[in-house]
Parts: sequence; C-alpha cells; structure tokens
Amino acid sequence: MYKKALLPLLLVATLAGCSAETAETPKEPVRPVKVVEIAPAATTRELSYSGAVRARSEAPAGFRVGGKIVDRQVDIGDRVVAGDVLARIDATDYELSLASARANLLAAERQVETVDFALKRADQLFKQQVAAKAQLEQAQLTHNQAVAARDSARATLSQAENQVGYAVLKADRDGIVTAVHADAGQVVAAGTPVVTVAVDGEKEVSIAVPEGDVFAFSPGKAVEVGFWSNDNLALKGTVREVAGSADAASRTFAVRVSLPADRRVLLGMTASVKTVADSDQPLFSLPLSALARGPSDRSIVWTVDPAAQTVHERPVTVVDFSEAGVRVSDGLKAGDLVVVAGTQFMTEDLKVKLAEGDAQQAALATGSIVPSSQTR
Repeated sequence: MYKKALLPLLLVATLAGCSAETAETPKEPVRPVKVVEIAPAATTRELSYSGAVRARSEAPAGFRVGGKIVDRQVDIGDRVVAGDVLARIDATDYELSLASARANLLAAERQVETVDFALKRADQLFKQQVAAKAQLEQAQLTHNQAVAARDSARATLSQAENQVGYAVLKADRDGIVTAVHADAGQVVAAGTPVVTVAVDGEKEVSIAVPEGDVFAFSPGKAVEVGFWSNDNLALKGTVREVAGSADAASRTFAVRVSLPADRRVLLGMTASVKTVADSDQPLFSLPLSALARGPSDRSIVWTVDPAAQTVHERPVTVVDFSEAGVRVSDGLKAGDLVVVAGTQFMTEDLKVKLAEGDAQQAALATGSIVPSSQTR
C-alpha cells in the first residue's frame, strides 16, 4: 500500500528534475547585425593628394653686391609693381669706387690727348724725313696703349655705376611678397635672399606623389582640384609638370598642376588634387567599420549566410583608404552581405538576426520572397 502511494511522488520528482535541466540549458545567442551588400567590383581607383597653392613663378630676390642693409621697405603680403624699391644697402664704399673710377677715366682721357699730339708730331717729322720710322712706330704704340687704358677706365666706371645701382633692390615684375629673409642692420653677401616675391599670373598646386601612382599623372592630364577652405570651390586643373626623379628623402615625385584664373584662389591655400587611375585588380568598397582584425593580425570581414543566418570570417586585402571608407581586393564578390556594425562580437558560425531592411534585402538575394512592387 505504501509503495503505491510513493510511486506518484517519484514520478512528479522525476518530471520536475527534467524540467529543471531543460530550463538550465542555455540557448544559442542570436545577435542583431547591420549589413551592406557588396556592389560590383570597380576597375578604377580614385587618387587624392593634398598640396598647397603657389605661384608658377616665385623666387627669392637678393642684392647683386654685398653690404649692410640699411632699409627694407616691404613686408609679407605687400603688393609690388615692377620697379618698386624692396630694400637698400649701404652704398658708401661703392660711391667712393665710382668717384675713383671717374677720376681715373678723366686722367686716361688726358693721357690719350697727350699721346695723340705726340703721334701727330712724330708722323710729321717722319714725313719730313727728320725722324726715323722707329720713332713713329714707338709713338703709335704709346698711343694705342693710352687708348686701351682709357677704354679700361670707361669699363671700370660703368661697373662702379652698376654697383651703386645694385645697392638698391627693386622688383622685377608685379607680384606679392610671400617671405622676408633679412632685415635692416644685417650684413648680406651677394645673392643672399632678402625677400621672396610671387609673380602675379598663373597659379598652381604642388603635390608629392609616391612612385606607385606617379604614372597616373602625365603632363596635360585633366584633374579635379578642391580646396579645404571652401567646399563649394572646385576647379579643373591640368598637370603641367612631373619631376623626372624622386626626392631622395621622401621617395616621392613632385607634380605641379596648373589652375585656371580664379580670384577666390589665394597663395598658400590647401588644395586636394583628385584623379582616376586604372586598377590591375578588382576593388570592392566597404565602410571602414566593416574591417576587423583576425588571426595573425590579418584584415578580415564578416559575411552573412542569409539562408543559415550565420556569419563567417573572410580574409581580405586592403588596397587603400578613401573618404567613403576602405577598398579591398580578394575574398569578396558582388552580392555578398558584410557586417558593418558589431564586428567585435562576431565569431565563426554565430547566429545573427538582420535588421528589417537588411533581412528583406538578404531574402531578395536568395530568391525566397518577391518585392511588393512585383506582386501587384
């Protein structure tokens, strides 16, 4: 009798234990994710390099003679026209040399007058057969030497006059002062830069291009130029010059891009030069958030199997970065669904739940549903 009473109790206890074990079994987590569908591969890639606007002709100006600067009449940003005085040096010594050259020329001219009279006298005596021919020849030689000394004195005077003129530094052409290298009181040698004047006229952008992309820039090629200070300012530039050799330090090639005339473009503005180059491999564009790090620090992305609703690791090769994100090659194909949010929580074969819009997109990719626009 007691055994019959205990049997139902044992059955209840057994069922309760099974229910407890079932409740303790953890369910496989399902994470919501956001994905993008990979577009067809691009066969070209966009190149963008930053540079600065500069004048096509810009060179430092310096005195052609050495001396102490006594006056500098321009500052950075001043506009100058051809003939304007930029600076002066102390010309006292050059003025003294000029006075000495004038005196030497005057003495040389008097000497020429003296030997000219002697030559005429010797010629008359020789014709009268009073003096020997040797005396006439000696008088002619003395006259020639005096004339040569006079010509040398004239050249020395012209040189002294030039040196006095060189003591005043003037602008060769119209432009704007972009740099000042010396100030009043400083002693400079001949050719030492004093100021830099950017000549008015054509402007250009100077950029540095690595050797891997230098063949995408050829003289005469049209490029797009944008400016950081004004997003609405975009110009069509033309590659004017590509350096024939790479810079020894940076291993980049200097490229100069000519700009059309535009009053909004100022010297020194930061500009970006964009062009398109052919790609030797297919490139897929992804948001930067889709990129993750896998084993051995390799770049990977997580792709979604829309049928099984699971994610899988896919190694990729990063080619470059752009304003839109990152471009990769290898490991992807058009139509793949790539996780762009929550990649740090992904593991192989993890169950995921797509966002509503992404779920419909994945279903369309597998053909399991038909868009509402086609059911009408």
